[in-house]
Amino acid sequence: MFPDSSLITFEKEGSHVRTWINPSTVPSTDDISERDHRYGYLTTPLRQRGLECIVEFGLSDYIVHAELPDGSSLIISPPQETPSEHSELGEPPGSWTATRHRSAEPAVYEVVYDSEPDGPDARHGGDVRALLAAVDERLDRLGVPPRQKRERSDDELAAGTVLYRAGFVPAVAFGGEDYYRLPSATTDPAEQRVVVTRAVHLLQAEGFNISCEPDLLDPSLPLARTYEMSLGDRLGHLAQVIEAATRADEAVAPLSELTAPGDGVLPRVVEILNMTAEWFEDFGGEADYRYANRLYLIAEDLDAYASRLQAIRGNLVDSHAVHPSRARTAADSPSLQPPSPSRVSAALASSPSAGQHTVPAGVPAEPSAPTVPPPARPSSAPGR
Repeated sequence: MFPDSSLITFEKEGSHVRTWINPSTVPSTDDISERDHRYGYLTTPLRQRGLECIVEFGLSDYIVHAELPDGSSLIISPPQETPSEHSELGEPPGSWTATRHRSAEPAVYEVVYDSEPDGPDARHGGDVRALLAAVDERLDRLGVPPRQKRERSDDELAAGTVLYRAGFVPAVAFGGEDYYRLPSATTDPAEQRVVVTRAVHLLQAEGFNISCEPDLLDPSLPLARTYEMSLGDRLGHLAQVIEAATRADEAVAPLSELTAPGDGVLPRVVEILNMTAEWFEDFGGEADYRYANRLYLIAEDLDAYASRLQAIRGNLVDSHAVHPSRARTAADSPSLQPPSPSRVSAALASSPSAGQHTVPAGVPAEPSAPTVPPPARPSSAPGR
């Protein structure tokens, strides 16, 4: 395996499947106290709002103690009257209380949330989402800064792209953490295993570490070792062509691929949007009409932008002016050769070695199973 890569965790909750991307920069479990780790779903969202908090033992169970900017303290606690079984089993408590204290003048004692059986929020029981929603609302009124969204690493973005293409949907947890889920209608266990197994194969091929419940995998499916380079990756090569260009016509050549009438990238995108809108329009439902109309409007706007880009391309393509600074850079660096028009088509063409991946060591392979790619990804030569 590749120990420096992110750990991708697949888990099933009820009839739904969720996937978490844990960056390699997260401290190991040896660096996190057992008490803190247990209440991470409480301490993480509080720390994301800039609060200092600790986990300490209360009367009979552990509690979360957070210092607020006005000098008061927020205490989040499970029932404290008698020790409860969840302390040993690691299960969430059946109810919560959140109180705000300040002993200095002016003294404060405020019940922010109480879901104990006789409390005003008893209907929520041990629901952590309801607890955090109430806490967040009170923190907002106290002027505590909003939760800061963590910058995602390149590693996480790459894993997210694989999951997205495999059929997962980006989502945000109640604590503000990003995760991916299968579509809500994908509840059939057999269908879930197909999607999860394909995603696991592709992630392993990219070198990611995987943690997955065995029931979510179908060992009879062939191991996906290779797949075609995506259309987005190939279009990325056109950006490299522009970066290496020394003359105006060379820099405009990739723009021609985007705007070519009929089979250019943008006309093809307009075609896809219109076809998708027509497909959903045939369902006949009110929501389907709304989505179809939005797709038609986006396609119309994109078509107008494509026409404007075609006009810009027409004005720029006649120029063969040499870029002053880039020409000097290319002359000083023999490895930077000016691109020729053929490089544009070469950037879009399939490479025999493109997308080749080796399954990391330690991943079980199926010796008798043929290796096949996952469902075809879009060709990078639009309309060709």
